[in-house]
Amino acid sequence: MSDFNNINIQDISDNNGADFYNNFRQKLIDIEQFPSIYTFKFILPADQDKKADVEKIFEHPSTKISSKESSTGKYNSLTVETYVNSADDVIDYYKKVSTIEKVIMM
Repeated sequence: MSDFNNINIQDISDNNGADFYNNFRQKLIDIEQFPSIYTFKFILPADQDKKADVEKIFEHPSTKISSKESSTGKYNSLTVETYVNSADDVIDYYKKVSTIEKVIMM
């Protein structure tokens, strides 16, 4: 399983203009063992269309998705566990989700 405490955005971003995804890929390779089940977390507006859009991206049969509504009912947190072969698979999923407006990736 993923240990999110080991990856900090400060570690990934680079003031030298290095590509974010290349740095993230290297951090994943250093910390994770692939292939594995990887856990993704997202926050999105409590809009069923947004949730459905995210769910469509994760099609692997191993995928498990759980959601929790915020106390105000305005947002949902979505936890997605799915099989990935490599760090590139993780990045590809994040890139696909990033095309959905108003979704926060964690």
